[in-house]
Amino acid sequence: MNKTEAKGNWNIQKAKLKQKYADLTDDDLMYDEGKKDEMLGKLQVKLGITKEELAKFIESL
Repeated sequence: MNKTEAKGNWNIQKAKLKQKYADLTDDDLMYDEGKKDEMLGKLQVKLGITKEELAKFIESL
């Protein structure tokens, strides 16, 4: 998978996350290379769910 495909996949997953959790913003879901854990931690805190719940939901997308 190249960078363009990965970015396209993230845009689809981001849209699905925003559908399920309406209070998420584009800033919350901004993916910077090398900062995945930081982004996931912020999402976890904002949504009030565990790391495992978040990972399971993202995998189901």
